[in-house]
Amino acid sequence: MIFDDAYFMREAIKEAEKAVEAGEVPVGAVMVYNDKIVARAHNQTELLNDVTAHAEILCITSVSASTGNKFLEDYSMYVTLEPCAMCAGAISWSRIGKLVFGASDQKAGFSNYSSDILHPKTALVSGVEAVRCSAILTEFFKERRRKI
Repeated sequence: MIFDDAYFMREAIKEAEKAVEAGEVPVGAVMVYNDKIVARAHNQTELLNDVTAHAEILCITSVSASTGNKFLEDYSMYVTLEPCAMCAGAISWSRIGKLVFGASDQKAGFSNYSSDILHPKTALVSGVEAVRCSAILTEFFKERRRKI
């Protein structure tokens, strides 16, 4: 099996699909260390009644709690949607070594504010499985508008 960016993004997409089932905005994330997924999460803002319960924050918290490390330079994060400024700040503070995202977020993505939010040593890859990541979000919001 080849463990590349597309493989890990497909795993993050599985988390986004869980978010859809839970009625959450479909964003999924996985954290990878030495080609192994060590944390998985999807948005849980509705479930936890917590606006900070984004997939990225939940992954960072999970890894930091299980390893006792607040700095995660040797880890890679894969997330289906470009992180917001809050999540990009947390990614920066935790010094994640590599950030890979699928769909760009024209409204709330961190790059709308500044690409300098990320730690200078964080490698950034965008657009991995972007069509699939975008489709999940588009369908979710189309379905929500139908119910209104």
